[in-house]
Amino acid sequence: MERYEIETFLALAEELHFARTAERLRVTPGRVSQTVKALERRIGGALFERNSRRVALTPVGRQLRDELLPAYRQIQRAISRAAAACADFSGVLRVGFTAPWSGDLIVRAAEVFHSRHPRCAVELQEVTFHAAIEALRDEDVDLAIAEPPVVEPGIVVGPVVLSERRALVVPAGHFLAAQETVSQEDLALLPLVTAAGVSEAWREAFYPRHTPQGRPLTHGPVAAGWQELLSLVGAGKGATVATLRAGDYHGRPDVTYVPFDDAPPVDYALLWRDSGGPPGVRALIDTVLELTSRRPAGPA
Repeated sequence: MERYEIETFLALAEELHFARTAERLRVTPGRVSQTVKALERRIGGALFERNSRRVALTPVGRQLRDELLPAYRQIQRAISRAAAACADFSGVLRVGFTAPWSGDLIVRAAEVFHSRHPRCAVELQEVTFHAAIEALRDEDVDLAIAEPPVVEPGIVVGPVVLSERRALVVPAGHFLAAQETVSQEDLALLPLVTAAGVSEAWREAFYPRHTPQGRPLTHGPVAAGWQELLSLVGAGKGATVATLRAGDYHGRPDVTYVPFDDAPPVDYALLWRDSGGPPGVRALIDTVLELTSRRPAGPA
């Protein structure tokens, strides 16, 4: 298999969507389709089931992915280590993060990175979600860890490096505060206190208009920052969605974090400009992925 065939197959196996795969690889959907068809002809069987509604791996496709991915990762790590050994980065890389736990990850990655590239420093900046996107776009940071979805021209959404359990933050006196868990249907019991300045895609992911069963949700006050948001919840103005782990860092006597039993986790992904940024960004990305045992990133 050629390198472009391997990368196309693995990207489509993850995305399960031709257009997103094409965007990620910076080729046309037609090129993705042609590459997959050629690979299937060579193998002698279908790797993907596809129709107008969905794309899914066949059993043969799953087998190929499971056997090919570890080898591909090993090759990418070897290339990255060789490139890092030859590189002589200097200057400063600036990294934005939106949550304390993602900041902790960057601190660990920065220590490893600096041991390999002592002439290059890593500076951290805590930012809100929308500020992270703006900082990347304005070149105030070179890399960020933030919560997808991100739909922004010129911004690459890389691998997910952290996942945290999702929770509903409710007033401490509300009856839901005494529950061990809540469901997404419970979102209809209180107005949602939402964050200002987020994209429509992000808003729908965290502050939907309907529950999974179609019950309409009321959107209440809009908060400019995290502490304002918690203050509104604590004052009984509604509930909001956060990570369960946020309670360890932002606990207050007037709010309670109750985990969902049916909601997906909150993911945190690496983000960078599609122009790549200054020298050293790719090496720092690979260091983060090394610490989290995630797949290698695409071109940076």
